[in-house]
Amino acid sequence: MVAEQAARILVASNRGPVSYSLAGQEPPGHGGDGGDGGSGAEPAPALVAKRGGGGLVSGLSAVEGDAVWVCAALGDGDREAVRRTGGHLDPADTGGQTVRMLDIDPDVFATAYNGVANSVLWFVHHMLYQTPFEPVFDAEFRRQWAAYEAYNAAFADALAEEAAEGAAVLVQDYHLCLVPGMLRERRPDLRIGHFSHTPWAPPEYFRLLPDDIGRQLLRGILGADRAAFLTQRWADAFTACCTDLLGEPPATRVGVHGLGADADFLRERSRRPDVDERLAILREQIGPGRKVIVRVDRTELSKNIVRGLLAYRELLTDRPEWRGRVVHVAFAYPSRQDLAVYRDYTAEVARVAEEINETFGTDGWRPVILHVEDDFARSLAAYRLADVALVNPIRDGMNLVAKEIPLVSDEGCALVLSREAGAYEELGEDAVTVNPYDVSGTARALDTALGMGTAERAERTKRLAAAASSLPPQRWFLDQLNAL
Repeated sequence: MVAEQAARILVASNRGPVSYSLAGQEPPGHGGDGGDGGSGAEPAPALVAKRGGGGLVSGLSAVEGDAVWVCAALGDGDREAVRRTGGHLDPADTGGQTVRMLDIDPDVFATAYNGVANSVLWFVHHMLYQTPFEPVFDAEFRRQWAAYEAYNAAFADALAEEAAEGAAVLVQDYHLCLVPGMLRERRPDLRIGHFSHTPWAPPEYFRLLPDDIGRQLLRGILGADRAAFLTQRWADAFTACCTDLLGEPPATRVGVHGLGADADFLRERSRRPDVDERLAILREQIGPGRKVIVRVDRTELSKNIVRGLLAYRELLTDRPEWRGRVVHVAFAYPSRQDLAVYRDYTAEVARVAEEINETFGTDGWRPVILHVEDDFARSLAAYRLADVALVNPIRDGMNLVAKEIPLVSDEGCALVLSREAGAYEELGEDAVTVNPYDVSGTARALDTALGMGTAERAERTKRLAAAASSLPPQRWFLDQLNAL
């Protein structure tokens, strides 16, 4: 059934453009149990809305006319907002966008999100498994998979209700792989696209999944008119998986849209007073006359932060002339701390950083400045003072940090970049490239980058910045829409 005020353009993603917290609480993370919203004579707690950013938010703002964003409630505040609004959020909270938020059963959501999306699909596409021990696809996994199916079905139902006849629907990412096929069954009139923000595993690794699950995932995406990826490499891997598991290449059109950085926003935002304040603090912490290696990441297993720190330690060990002359500013913002393996990884990052400081530090020099509290203004301040940007993921769909730092750097920076980052396809020619597993090679790359001459660094930065901003978020979104 089509809604009375149906939308011509729809976006579906796990996280929406706004999140809510109950007054006195932090905005929600992922998962969590639902609350009862208060009862009796107690006044209902106030809701605090926090708008998000990113390519989708920027892209959808470029669309004129009827557009709806369908997303999931992530925590207690979001669920309370759904209860108060019926799921159609107040445009005053969303920057004027029409948003439908789904209050999916908290257990179903948590199981689908943590049990399958983040603990299986993310691990497959980023090739993170320790295969002597994992994965184990047993009866418990099948229970979790049923939750993933239910979660995807909730999105398909909502999109079917909200979409006008012949509307365009852009489904986002690995959380919602089954939605295109489910939505096609419900509404064959729609034009459906699916976009993968992660890498796509090659067939030999994708085959870790049970055969029926692998085929179900592929057929889910093939329910779309068009499947799109961040790089040609990931698109080719998807096509190869279809040929391998389904016996033929996809009939669905396959495209590539390499999301770029928003240069105008970043350059303007990085010159605001709050960034200048943090820049002054960082400079004082670093000390005068020192080179600066910057990394800004979530403590996501694929980001390879520990090996980056080990490479820096090897640099200080093998090239003692850098001692006292360089500081590694490492921002490692905790991610997915409801999963034990992520908590352990975050703790290991902190341990290695402290070990380097204890081994090499002096009264006037702290080799590693580690921050774990998310602060966007401080990240931009670090971007500005970077002499070297270290981006060494094990595997990454794109990695926008690699694109953002050259755009913001005050004096130009040398980019040390993993060949396994999607950004390598566009930036590799002007970066110092590394194998992310090769700690010694990364240490040598850091040495090369630190020793790069001012003129060469400035010229490389100019070319990196041009490539990084070639497909800004609004155009990236509109290109996908136009392709449908």
